[in-house]
Amino acid sequence: MATPLLPNSRTEPDGCAVVRVLSYNIRSMRDDTDALARVISACAPDLVLVQEAPRFFRWRKKLSRLAAASGQVVLTGGATAAGPAILCSLRATVERTEDVLFPLRPGLHRRGLATAVVRFGGVRLGVISCHLSLDRKERAEQGARLLEHLDGLGAGHAVVGGDLNERPDGPTFRRLADRLQDCRATAPWGGDLTSTPADPRQRIDAVFATGGVEVLGCGVPLDQPGVTHADLTAATDHLPVLAALRVPAV
Repeated sequence: MATPLLPNSRTEPDGCAVVRVLSYNIRSMRDDTDALARVISACAPDLVLVQEAPRFFRWRKKLSRLAAASGQVVLTGGATAAGPAILCSLRATVERTEDVLFPLRPGLHRRGLATAVVRFGGVRLGVISCHLSLDRKERAEQGARLLEHLDGLGAGHAVVGGDLNERPDGPTFRRLADRLQDCRATAPWGGDLTSTPADPRQRIDAVFATGGVEVLGCGVPLDQPGVTHADLTAATDHLPVLAALRVPAV
């Protein structure tokens, strides 16, 4: 049986909005950027929650070129958030943005969050892109800080996406899933495992949503029209996660 298509973005008569969210670790655009842009474009997202955006030489220009090539604009993040970034379609109206840096621990990577509050018609949505530490203890601390920042957005409804560097049975993943809906577990669609593209064996990338948001489907867009296996394996070292969410009007 063919995988059903996720609902398209739309505003419904009751003011609710169907929003398509893509979370994607792009490995600093060190791979096939044309393939990367094709995958993003084919997923037709309203929001792209990026991890490992370019952070060094001409990073703004590189991220802007990817956004333009995939039908998006840069909302926030990149080097200023230590890697996480948010892209969005012109459907989104931006209310505010904030890039957050976590405390730097000696010998470990700098980490941070790209955050925003956006509107889709009458729907107000908080957004966070994250890339958590490889170190178990630091990852737990960052997960707790993420939830604090989520509460501080004050948006009513929110979506979080990122590379957690942890499987669903890990303590930080479970802590997030205890507070938020793990969208893949709530409404499975497409593929499950995200790392690595040539032979995926683990799910370490995820999209979460606050309660009250209806998850219409979430998973790796293996059967999304326009997304090919060749592009998924050439684009970067992670598979993306695509979610369709029905967000109530505020």
